Amino acid sequence: MNVQPSDSPHLDAPTPPVGCPARHTGATTRLYAAESTADPYGTYSRLRKQYGPVAPVLLEGDVPAWLVLGYRENRRVLDNPGQFSRDSRKWRDWEEGRIEETSPLIPMLGWRPDCLSQDGEPHQRLRGAVTESMETVANRGIRRHVVHFANKQIDAFADTGQADLVLQYAEYLPMLVLTRLFGLPESDGKYLATACAEMMAGGEGAISANERIARVLAELTAHKRAEPGPDFATGLIQHPAALDDDEVQNHLRLVLIAAHATTSNLLARVLQSILSNDSRLSDLVSGQMTITAIVEEAMWNSPPLAVLPGRFANADCELGGQHVRSGDLLILGLAAGNLDPEIRPHTGTAVRGNQAHLAFSSGPHACPGQAVGQAIIETAVEVLIHRLPGLALSGDPGGLTDTASTWETRLDHLPVTFPP
Repeated sequence: MNVQPSDSPHLDAPTPPVGCPARHTGATTRLYAAESTADPYGTYSRLRKQYGPVAPVLLEGDVPAWLVLGYRENRRVLDNPGQFSRDSRKWRDWEEGRIEETSPLIPMLGWRPDCLSQDGEPHQRLRGAVTESMETVANRGIRRHVVHFANKQIDAFADTGQADLVLQYAEYLPMLVLTRLFGLPESDGKYLATACAEMMAGGEGAISANERIARVLAELTAHKRAEPGPDFATGLIQHPAALDDDEVQNHLRLVLIAAHATTSNLLARVLQSILSNDSRLSDLVSGQMTITAIVEEAMWNSPPLAVLPGRFANADCELGGQHVRSGDLLILGLAAGNLDPEIRPHTGTAVRGNQAHLAFSSGPHACPGQAVGQAIIETAVEVLIHRLPGLALSGDPGGLTDTASTWETRLDHLPVTFPP
């Protein structure tokens, strides 16, 4: 395999010529349209053949963007905030009034007073508060929370002999764990998970879903100001970086949405991978294969966030054979980059032990909660296999279906049977 497990593999390698750069205004591929979401990987492949590693696309409302498809090009954008900022106030279409505040893109791309929306010193100050507060709660025993909620979820169907591991396990388990880490009541778990799913799906419900999440977190912030506890919200409030209420709420939102959406999606994919192959399940039970290796493979082949929003060009530049103008929006094709034939010519190439995938992004804004997400997934799988010996997929693995949006592709169902 050609990918090197280093911080910036081959960034200076030449890009194959792709002919004349396409005019960005001539984009015709709508990533949100039915034909794109029905087969997102097919769309990525078609765009790569037509344009090369960077392709002009349209987002909801026919908003133009560059979709970065190449692995090396993704790393160049992610690792160089001096060239490609995360601050959406630099987005030309926003500055010039072409993006409505009610656009379904705003929950994913709009500027907020959080570490994701800023670069440089403001980013470092806020990210330090997030990572240190998250480490504190994680060190208090995140696995015991996962075990508690995993057993509680399994108890609800253990005596039936059948279940849907997406709808009855993976879809809600990470959010239930997050409610405990955040200091939220367990009863908020399913409500917030549903709101997260609606926001990630885009469309008309994205704004209202985002507002529902914001209301819950504003109430949590006020409560924890008055009654601190051993939780993530209190950690942000009491951190020496002195976050104000708006900053606290927006970081709670950022971590809640990102952690739940990616972890629930990846957990479903890991379970699909294990149960679609009898030998893999037996190797896992016998100890010949580790859950960590299966998670790593899933992060290469089906990263939970297929497309990462977004970056904004600080100046005119060339990227992947395209002329990118200052203020242009770029969205990062993490799934497409992981399968880039320039660095991974065969999709079946072994990736075990290679952590150079794009699933957690890269650079200064790389996901700060990687360890928490991985702990949730690995513990959730361990508990499930221990509790339900004889677990087996119900039906043909080829019959499993997905639902995709611009940003992610999620498994619809994972039906299983087991001795009651």
